[in-house]
Amino acid sequence: MRVLEEGKDYRSSATNDYQADIVEHYDECYWEYRTAWLNSHNLAIHYGYWDESTHSHSDSLLNMNRALANKVAINAGDHILDAGCGLGGSSIWLAENFDVTVTGITLSPSQVEHATRSAEKRGVADRVTFKTADYCQTPFENESFDIVWGLESVCYALHKKLFTDEAFRVLKKGGRLVSADGYALKEQFTEEEWLRVVTCLDGWAVPNLATPEGFKQYLQESGFSHVDYSDITANTMPSAKRMYYTALLTWPMQRLLVLLRLKTKAQDRNFYT
Repeated sequence: MRVLEEGKDYRSSATNDYQADIVEHYDECYWEYRTAWLNSHNLAIHYGYWDESTHSHSDSLLNMNRALANKVAINAGDHILDAGCGLGGSSIWLAENFDVTVTGITLSPSQVEHATRSAEKRGVADRVTFKTADYCQTPFENESFDIVWGLESVCYALHKKLFTDEAFRVLKKGGRLVSADGYALKEQFTEEEWLRVVTCLDGWAVPNLATPEGFKQYLQESGFSHVDYSDITANTMPSAKRMYYTALLTWPMQRLLVLLRLKTKAQDRNFYT
């Protein structure tokens, strides 16, 4: 049996700098995400949220923002930290739909440039800013934000407890944290299951996964109260199926591009996740 433990990097492709691996993944896979997943409106590198009101893949990506916003009860005037903002899709959506200011942070300077240009084009640059920063060790003062938003980003923390500690530090009293992410539903795996786990971690440059129970414990130890957890697997399953069938259709081209050395290792790992 293999055991998934907090604070360890289980990727077979890991280097000595896991944060540099994350940046490499997103910078090198930008065009894959741009052509196969997101568009200039949603700028979303995350699963979609499907319910009875969802009619398309693009709708589902924006609907994930709505689902988190409904959970966290946004108020006019809130200052939101988008922790792991990617290309800025959620940050921009929040500024367009609520009377809030947003600060987005990411490890990738390239993503900061993309996100900043998008905010300017969408007319929200006066209320949305982007910075290169580590969400486990931010440059912000204590009690700077009303909300910390983590959409499929917290999984990239090597030590999830460092993230929850930092989120609690930068939140004002009465502040809220909302996150949607992937979790491991158990800590022990057979050898066959472990190979699938490592393939997933390798493909997305994720060092490890927390369990829902473990993450709830980190939140409580950091000082959070009223922790609520919802399993939205059914709502995200159409996105997972879309990835699978897209990979089946494009596999021959992917193999050809790899043989011609027109795909990087990071791009190839991403394809097989």
